[in-house]
Amino acid sequence: MRMVEDIIIKPIITEASMDMLDSKKYVFKVQDRATKADIATAVEAMFKVKVASVNTINMKAKPKRMRYLEGKTASWKKAIVTLKAGSKSIAFFDGMI
Repeated sequence: MRMVEDIIIKPIITEASMDMLDSKKYVFKVQDRATKADIATAVEAMFKVKVASVNTINMKAKPKRMRYLEGKTASWKKAIVTLKAGSKSIAFFDGMI
């Protein structure tokens, strides 16, 4: 059984994700094998909020080059979590607005 802390790796803090806070949408980097149901229960357990929907995106690896060496960045999974209208906001993001 996976722990809640294993499913949600970290929040994504960008200009685009900060603009989505007004519509109660929060962006997280999540475990590659996590399902939408796993992500919803993890967010509800960690932050004590009610989740309306979860959208996931698999971010592909990008090619990178450093002088003579060629490689790729790691691929990862992003989740956009929408909260219900009556739910409170996540306190972690409140200080960043």
